[in-house]
Amino acid sequence: MKAEAWIFAACTIFLVLVTPAYWLVTDASDHGGDWTGTSALFMTTLLTAMVTLYLGFHARRMDPRPEDRKEAEIADGAGELGFFPPYSWWPLWCALTLSVIVFALAMTAWWLVIIGAALGSLALSGLIFEYYRGEHAH
Repeated sequence: MKAEAWIFAACTIFLVLVTPAYWLVTDASDHGGDWTGTSALFMTTLLTAMVTLYLGFHARRMDPRPEDRKEAEIADGAGELGFFPPYSWWPLWCALTLSVIVFALAMTAWWLVIIGAALGSLALSGLIFEYYRGEHAH
């Protein structure tokens, strides 16, 4: 994970340099600086910094993967790679309830926000507890 952390760190440094440069270039126009693009670049900078910190933190705490070691053999990467969940409907319901909440906020329909939040909590609990009951229980 160390290589991935360095890649995201390079992207973060690039965005830290580009964001104020973008503001200065757009500020030279007749309309002033572009708040939309600058805020989007700033939020992208924060997102890449978050991923950089996450990957860097886990790279220090984990043993190096076979991909990270120069002396690793191909056979070192064999075996179980982890748990991959089977087919599930719960992410669809979570996305639909989130879209209802966002639509309700855009239309200032507060009653619909409450309904969407209630249905969303049911969908989210179904997603979280999916592997505690039923066919795929652990």
